[in-house]
Amino acid sequence: METIKFPEPSKWTEILKRPVFEVKNLENIVGEVLSDVKQQGDVAVRKYTEKFDKVTIETLLVTKEEIEEATKLVPESLKKAIKLAKSNIERFHRYQECSCKPLETTPGVKCWQKPTPIEKVGLYIPGGTAPLFSTVLMLAVPASIAGCKEIVLCSPPRTGGTINPAVLYTASISGVTKIFKIGGVQAIAAMAYGTESVPAVYKIFGPGNQYVTAAKQMVSRQGIVIDMPAGPSEVAVIADKTSNPDYVAADLLAQAEHGPDSQVILVTTDESVIAPILEALHKQLDELPRKDIATLALNNSKAIILRSDDEMMALMNEYAPEHLIISTDNAVKLGEKVMNAGSVFLGHLTPESAGDYASGTNHTLPTNGFARVYSGLNLDSFVKKVTFQQITEYGLFNIGPAIEEMAELEELHGHKNAVTLRLKKILK
Repeated sequence: METIKFPEPSKWTEILKRPVFEVKNLENIVGEVLSDVKQQGDVAVRKYTEKFDKVTIETLLVTKEEIEEATKLVPESLKKAIKLAKSNIERFHRYQECSCKPLETTPGVKCWQKPTPIEKVGLYIPGGTAPLFSTVLMLAVPASIAGCKEIVLCSPPRTGGTINPAVLYTASISGVTKIFKIGGVQAIAAMAYGTESVPAVYKIFGPGNQYVTAAKQMVSRQGIVIDMPAGPSEVAVIADKTSNPDYVAADLLAQAEHGPDSQVILVTTDESVIAPILEALHKQLDELPRKDIATLALNNSKAIILRSDDEMMALMNEYAPEHLIISTDNAVKLGEKVMNAGSVFLGHLTPESAGDYASGTNHTLPTNGFARVYSGLNLDSFVKKVTFQQITEYGLFNIGPAIEEMAELEELHGHKNAVTLRLKKILK
């Protein structure tokens, strides 16, 4: 990790640049797959599954028997852990449900909202180097709470044509209605356009590599809604002299092991804390199974020394990290100054891993600075709110003249007349 001391604010944007990995002809490759699946459906899906995943799939839909067999392969201890996490995630997301009580904006005029579920949603769960069954919980549980009628899940098949048992088990207890053995761009295309096997959905959720991310962004330009722009995972940690170096190092590595394009940032006002943290980091790195991946991520990472708490928080709000860990004694006070972050972890005993798995918050979060304008995934991501209003005679008497006046000025006489006719009848 590069250490940077007292950088001027004018240099922050350059210092905080995320890593960019260019992929030649990315959109051309993705566009070709999208077009092919749109035109040829299942035939194209199977073709690209064989080409990219090296697996031949006859039946794309996961059967009930396959789910039952997978369930037997999941250790009871893991099932117990998944159920604990599911319970907390359910509790936190149900807490977000809108009471949406009618509001009388003026006597005789009531307005309210009714949340209604997005009927068909598609969830993408990557395979890759780690089966993200925890992401199944983060996507499917709120979708189920929201009342989505069709919850379609796609995940790439392993050698042998099966999906990781933990992914299938988690999907089976989380409200997923259909599971397909499809990964990559072809999965996004199948859910966006529909095929003979896969129903088209209205909104697509889930993380993925650069190809999957590009596919989501490209279909979003064609009218298919996606959850949010996504990039490599990232964490920023604020530390001080009360921080435990081992804890901070572990938090940094927990994010660095996600992928070579991940980024971790350490920020402090006390230069003396950096050396112990880096020492602990290298010690833990040597014992990490994903050491090679984490090492590449650390090449993108920085330790930054600033002059004050206010300066640290200004830097963090500019960076807008996906995850922000405030590992200080005044964490709650600093947390009040957070404006831009996906999810914030306060105090020495609150690791980012808790949010990734079992505290109850959602781990699908905006990356690449999008926390400036996007929220993390929540119950509202799976609903839209229909607005209602109801007006009595007294209510129209109260607001009608104002409507007439405004419509007259905008030269929308039909709008004015819709009120005028009613007022005449009321005032007879």
